Amino acid sequence: MAPQGKVYRGSVKDFQGFDANQDAEALYNAMKGFGSDKEAILDLITSRSNKQRVEICQAYKSLYGKDLIADLKYELTGKFERLIVSLMRPPAYGDAKEIKDAISGVGTDEKCLIEILASRTNQQIHDLVAAYKDAYERDLEADIVGDTSGHFKKMLVVLLQGAREEDDVVSEDLVEQDAKDLLEAGELKWGTDEAQFIYILGRRSRQHLRLVFDEYLKIAGKPIERSIRGELSGDFEKLMLAVVKCIRSTAEYFAERLYKAMKGLGTRDNTLIRIMVSRSEIDMLDIREVFRTKYEKSLYNMIKEDTSGEYKKALLKLCGGDDDAAGEFFPEAAQVAYRMWELSAVKVELRGTVQPAGDFNDDGDAQVLRKAMKGLGTDEGAIIDVLTKRSNAQRQQILKAYKAHYGRDLMADLKSELSGSLAKLILGLMLTPAQYDAKQLRKAVEGAGTDESVLIEIMATRNNQEIRAINEAYQEAYHKSLEDDLSSDTSGHFKRILVSLALGNRDEGPDNPAQAHEDAKKLADVSSNDSSDSLETRFLSILCTRSYPHLCRVFQEFIKMTNHDVEHAIKKRMSGDVRDAFVAIVRSVKNKPAFFADKLYKSMKGAGTDERTLTRIMISRSEIDLLNIRGEFIDLFDKSLHHMIEKDTSGDYRKALLALCGGED
Repeated sequence: MAPQGKVYRGSVKDFQGFDANQDAEALYNAMKGFGSDKEAILDLITSRSNKQRVEICQAYKSLYGKDLIADLKYELTGKFERLIVSLMRPPAYGDAKEIKDAISGVGTDEKCLIEILASRTNQQIHDLVAAYKDAYERDLEADIVGDTSGHFKKMLVVLLQGAREEDDVVSEDLVEQDAKDLLEAGELKWGTDEAQFIYILGRRSRQHLRLVFDEYLKIAGKPIERSIRGELSGDFEKLMLAVVKCIRSTAEYFAERLYKAMKGLGTRDNTLIRIMVSRSEIDMLDIREVFRTKYEKSLYNMIKEDTSGEYKKALLKLCGGDDDAAGEFFPEAAQVAYRMWELSAVKVELRGTVQPAGDFNDDGDAQVLRKAMKGLGTDEGAIIDVLTKRSNAQRQQILKAYKAHYGRDLMADLKSELSGSLAKLILGLMLTPAQYDAKQLRKAVEGAGTDESVLIEIMATRNNQEIRAINEAYQEAYHKSLEDDLSSDTSGHFKRILVSLALGNRDEGPDNPAQAHEDAKKLADVSSNDSSDSLETRFLSILCTRSYPHLCRVFQEFIKMTNHDVEHAIKKRMSGDVRDAFVAIVRSVKNKPAFFADKLYKSMKGAGTDERTLTRIMISRSEIDLLNIRGEFIDLFDKSLHHMIEKDTSGDYRKALLALCGGED
């Protein structure tokens, strides 16, 4: 089961009171005569550990002189048969069979090779090589070499040696040197030194590499994954990304693989079966919890929605439980969250996609814009080319030059010449950031109903200086205070959160470790019966007032104290707009570009496009951190923001958005 001193994290355990002969007899009876009792077969086999299943095979042979796997293949069909038969093989032989299938016949299943060889330990690799030799009387390395090529082949051969260092003693000097070597082999080099990536990522210990990745983030200003995407390509890139993900967290890697196997139309059943079988006695509990942390739904429920029949029942048995129902928290998910908080504490330079134009001439730009709107028709392309390539400060100068030159209001002319989504985007670009935010907040509170999501997005992500500027712009434009409008249009704890944020009085100092420990205790306390110190009040007093560096420390302390992260505590214990506001603050503290990347993705995924959200974020972040948002977008969703905008929008609106996006990743 689990190595000494370690907690067992599999979902399938040894069956108590196990009797191999009795189980062999039960399976024989389930397959005897016309038809078979599939329910009995799946109940028995998914309730035994792999070691016990191997003993059942031996007992079956002794009792009936027949091969149990052959009988199961004969009696069962389709995906259910593949799953049950996979469960009967020892892990090394299961991996050997998967790899043999991946390289047999026409074409190669590179994803299968990557998944197995990037995720297995040295011992598992050695067992796999021996099992392959025993089962197929062939050399695995020779077969891999014959079926792959280039740097992809070289890295697979390195992994096949099962020679990754296992010493947990880490040299700080070597960590710094490896991070520097990786940077010089990729980002700082004309071309890429792939051999350096292969040597370091293929040989160093997991503990060492985790520290190398942290050091790389500090010196490169970006995670190693983003550099790999930029420097490598094809199957080699996918393999190196898988290695990095497995080094960071094998459970997180498999959670992502399972999610991708089931999301969208159709199910990648081979991947689903392979992972559910191979991880059921290793780390399925960790995979489950990381899955729920990342995708906000349980693995159990996703399997339930995506599969059917006995196949579904067997998979759910291997899954071992529904985390949405149980509400449990497990250490691996907490470690993933803790690592993310630590990474967020590393200072990464924020960069926009729109920079001030170097050869700026406000009179010249005003003339181009006037010409584009004069006479019949409008030259939208010229307007887009000028206004998306100037900073906001330069656009303000163009407004003045246009007025001085022509005695006309540029905003009024743009409004009369443009229409629809393009008009909203261009007019939004012409307002100062504070004026634009003030206008968005005003729209969110005026008229029937309130757009709480806009209030949350803006108020939870702006710094003190930005909030104060918004207050001034709001008062000037609408002759009312923002605080008064928020107070009259919202209620309860949600109103208190917004009003607190609207003060723009968040602390701006560094973290205080002792205070952070006390704050974490306050957030973790679920037993307080004092109504004046309600859960929401305690969260408000900390999340709405403490500095970002301090909150990072609070969240780390919270994980150490409770073994789960603060975001899931909020989701479990609160609801509605209060929950959404606190979650937005937490995500903004943790990684603001990732928060906006997620909102952009949700604005475009599925049927229809939420153009208001898309326009608002592209305008408001274009000079702050849109380049960082682009990086997070491709990390999170495996597709570029540029590509998604191109696919999801059209016409001049698309052209303007792509200009703000600033490039294809």
